[in-house]
Amino acid sequence: MKKLGTVGNVLRWLFGIIFLIGGLSIAGTESMLEGFFLALFGFSLLPFFWKLISHRKKYPKWIAAVVPIVLFVMASAAAPTTDAQASSAQSASVRTDSADDSAVPTAAAPTAEKPAAPAADTPAPAAASATASETEETAGEMTVHFLDVGQGLAILVQSDGQTLVYDGGDRDTSSFVVSYLKDQGVSAIDYLISSHYDSDHVSGLIGCLNAFDVKNVISSDYVHDSKTYESFISAVEQEGLTPQHPSVGTEFSFGTGSFTILSPASIDTDDSNSNSVAIKLNNGANSFIFTGDAENSSESAMCRSGIDLSCDVLVPGHHGSATATSWDFLQATVPEYAVISCGTDNQYGHPDKDTMDKLESMDIQVYRTDKQGTIVAVSDGTTITWSQEPCNDYTPGDSSDTGTQPASDPAAASAQAVTEAPTQTATETPVPTTAETPAPTTTETPASATTETPTQAAAETPAPTVTEAPTQAAAPAVESTPAAEEQVWVSATGEKYHNKPNCGRMNPDKARQMSRSDAEAQGLEPCSKCF
Repeated sequence: MKKLGTVGNVLRWLFGIIFLIGGLSIAGTESMLEGFFLALFGFSLLPFFWKLISHRKKYPKWIAAVVPIVLFVMASAAAPTTDAQASSAQSASVRTDSADDSAVPTAAAPTAEKPAAPAADTPAPAAASATASETEETAGEMTVHFLDVGQGLAILVQSDGQTLVYDGGDRDTSSFVVSYLKDQGVSAIDYLISSHYDSDHVSGLIGCLNAFDVKNVISSDYVHDSKTYESFISAVEQEGLTPQHPSVGTEFSFGTGSFTILSPASIDTDDSNSNSVAIKLNNGANSFIFTGDAENSSESAMCRSGIDLSCDVLVPGHHGSATATSWDFLQATVPEYAVISCGTDNQYGHPDKDTMDKLESMDIQVYRTDKQGTIVAVSDGTTITWSQEPCNDYTPGDSSDTGTQPASDPAAASAQAVTEAPTQTATETPVPTTAETPAPTTTETPASATTETPTQAAAETPAPTVTEAPTQAAAPAVESTPAAEEQVWVSATGEKYHNKPNCGRMNPDKARQMSRSDAEAQGLEPCSKCF
């Protein structure tokens, strides 16, 4: 009996300590009540507990057996059910996923690998249309502010409680940018994007880093030999952040939409502008493209990327400089609006005449910060509402800039001549009719009657009409469709045909002419803009 008592005490000590530690370990979790009763149960198994009580007050021996049993039952009753645990785990998982989505960019391989975008007026496949429709329904409001920072660039985007800042203007306007953001209720910046490290783009971002809580910094992966660059990197490090350099095609979730990295595909150590980070901002069916100071070489790389570049609003690169906004890039983007950020009477003469001539020839509506100040656009996923009407001022920044584009488009003149020729032939060809016409008209002015009213001449004196104007009565010419067939214009890669080479949806420099029947035989369809 004595040995049995010793073994029993050892077991009570062993299990008591195990349950005591186990109960304390889960007492700090959602099973706090269960842990509390398990700890008490373990404590009640310890022999010294009952010896301590017996020294103070005598108790029936059965109590020492009943109390642990009662505490164990209560611990079991307090344990959460399997369904509750599953629900808790699922809730934690949702919270974790949500937190991760807000900070980590989504994979971009599918975006980068999709084939080149068709012309803007090409009908989308049914499946794609359904997807776009669903996106429009879920899209919310996104507000884009194009700040007037003089000869620089600064864009603020707000959507669904999140904030994105793309470039911040020069040092002279840094305080204005910070003040403007505060007036819009900004306290934190989810994405701060530096297109490149020229002072008229990055200086204002240093002020934003010092004034706001910044969560992510995206910039170009090169080193710029300037104190402004060093100050920017220092400000980023003080925020405890590391600049991100995402590859082309990387997509980030933002507000009610997303944005995709368009450039740079490579780094040019000799040209800071060519290293600009360009993005396409999407909100439902609406989209904006910001290109920093990206120039022709960078635009060409974007066109080759296979990413859909079509957009509603384009910010032309390098403040409207002639070294950017190429015909190929405009044909790929086909924007309805262009917003040019530049300073009044700036020393560079921005925007250049070549750029403005292209925008005008493509009927792209223009906003300019040098003429209109800060401009605000609000997208609801379907339509874009502006704070003011476009100025459509296509004059260059330098009034003496004559540009390099021809004063008149010879291709357009050729198209007009081809179009007019068949019309005259058809008009001058007499058509017999039974209507009566006074004889004097035919006798006194036969040529005029034949030209202006061929039906009258044919009715009154059919024989003289044929004799006096044999060239007009050439029936074979009227019946020969190919000779008078309508001519149209097509681009090198487009899927539409156009009635003029500069309709705005193709590059006129690469336009070629063919008959409409040949174009339709090749499967081309009429352009919805010029037909």
